[in-house]
Amino acid sequence: MANAAHKNTNDIGTALVAKGILSRRQLDLARRRANRQSLPLHRAIIELNLATEQETYRALAQLHGLPYREIDGLSVPLQIRERVPVKLVLRYTVFPVEEQEGMLTLAFADPPTAATLSNLRLALGQRLRTVLATPSEIRAAVERLYGLGAETIQQLREDRGLPTPEEALTFETSEEQEDLQQGAEDASISKFVTQILYEALRLEATDIHMEPYEDRMRLRYRIDGILQDIPVPSGLQELYGAIVSRLKVMAGLNIAERRLPHDGRIAMKRGSRRYDLRVSILPTRLGESVCLRVLKRDDMSLEFERLGMPPEEQVSIKGVMGLSQGMMLLTGPTGSGKTTTLYTALQHSRDEGRKIITVEDPVEYQMAGVSQIQVRPDIGLTFSSGLRSILRHDPDVVLIGEIRDQETAEIAIRASQTGHLVLSTLHTNDSPSAVVRLIDMGVEPFMVASSLICSIAQRLIRLNCRNCLQEEPVRDPVVRAEMAQVLALEPAEVRSMRGTGCVECGERGYRGREAIYEFLYLTDQISDLIQPGITLAKLREAARAEGWRPLREVGWAKVQSGITSIEEHQRVTRRAEHLLRRG
Repeated sequence: MANAAHKNTNDIGTALVAKGILSRRQLDLARRRANRQSLPLHRAIIELNLATEQETYRALAQLHGLPYREIDGLSVPLQIRERVPVKLVLRYTVFPVEEQEGMLTLAFADPPTAATLSNLRLALGQRLRTVLATPSEIRAAVERLYGLGAETIQQLREDRGLPTPEEALTFETSEEQEDLQQGAEDASISKFVTQILYEALRLEATDIHMEPYEDRMRLRYRIDGILQDIPVPSGLQELYGAIVSRLKVMAGLNIAERRLPHDGRIAMKRGSRRYDLRVSILPTRLGESVCLRVLKRDDMSLEFERLGMPPEEQVSIKGVMGLSQGMMLLTGPTGSGKTTTLYTALQHSRDEGRKIITVEDPVEYQMAGVSQIQVRPDIGLTFSSGLRSILRHDPDVVLIGEIRDQETAEIAIRASQTGHLVLSTLHTNDSPSAVVRLIDMGVEPFMVASSLICSIAQRLIRLNCRNCLQEEPVRDPVVRAEMAQVLALEPAEVRSMRGTGCVECGERGYRGREAIYEFLYLTDQISDLIQPGITLAKLREAARAEGWRPLREVGWAKVQSGITSIEEHQRVTRRAEHLLRRG
């Protein structure tokens, strides 16, 4: 039967050609790939993106006379899940689907051989029904129902002689006793930590959060700006201390110190890509909470188009970067993409005739041709002291990671007035607020008016998944009216799209992010208004007259074009004032 299965697998190309999914030329290309890399033909077709996984596996199931089953989002009763050990699930790439009249249905990622079916019948002790499902759906279902790294944790429990979670006894031990118990390195713990990191990179997470609770360990990834719970095996809290110790060793931290916060860094590679993990460990009542920030060292998008910046604003910001002096500020909360925008701007000001120096905390990305300084407050190297030293090196462009205090703000303002182009960030809600914030810090209004070229506020919005995008009705009359007014449309012309959720986007309906920008250029009319006591309301009113558009209005245009959804737009741009208007 194995030979027959292999023959049928090779016929998959002919079947896809007959269905009009593949051309003869594409089939020849896939056959060469399969022969060269010793792959089954259907996998070569999928790897070359010649057909979707679902198209290929539907045809494969038909060739083998097997039912095709979609298991995305399938809920499986606990008793069935417990009957099929995770070792068998991972070894044979199968997933238990259902049980009816004493027959267990298993979804396979490849047509099984007679030997495979015989082994599984013997191991499970019951009759089996076979269906075919895509490998990606099986992988997602296994992680969702069995937990990330389930096999590794089960093997670790067996190696250590630990009982099952239901049989486990807990003891109150001192820190010294726990240190002795967790002191030795364990290969299985190392493997599990590697699995956590690998899965985070695969899902393109920006942060990894691990938190201890009395009855469980919680693992979450921040994906596209939203925290997502990652299932983990039950009983993992017994090994949580060893997991944290392993991360401390990797980050070069003291594994014995559990009373104080820790900060460290892990450098790692995945293939040719390099990553930095910023490790932060915080002591809590139930143990140490861990947060890892994932930074791609050499995978930055340095083109404004990829950031979501409109073409007309790209022209303007490139013009600003060509100036010899002045200040440009990026505003927004932590994690809104300000650093990426600043580095993209630097990319367009980099040439042999200009010297560029940055002072950052931390240096998140390495950039060729730019001198980058890491802030070290513990030795007195702060933003303000670093900036003073930078100015002695006669730079043309200076990037300051963040303006946090009056001293840094005043030095930056003076630098922008004495032949330097200064870029920096502020934590304010919108672009006009940057002016008021600098004045509140103690900078003289006339200095702000004469040095600030533009203030740019930005946020990151999640993009609708293109694979499952569908039109959704705009039910809220207030939203419909606001969109129609902002976009100068008739209410009936207002449209909205959103992703419904699929395997490609992990059932979230969103895949990827881009920025929305709010530009405030300090024209002569606005600069003349910057006096002591200037109010934010008056500044916004003047900016409106000069063509300024707030983030909320910019975002509605992306909703109308199907780039993002109403729900995501509201999450990012809605503020208390918008809630009050409904009343």
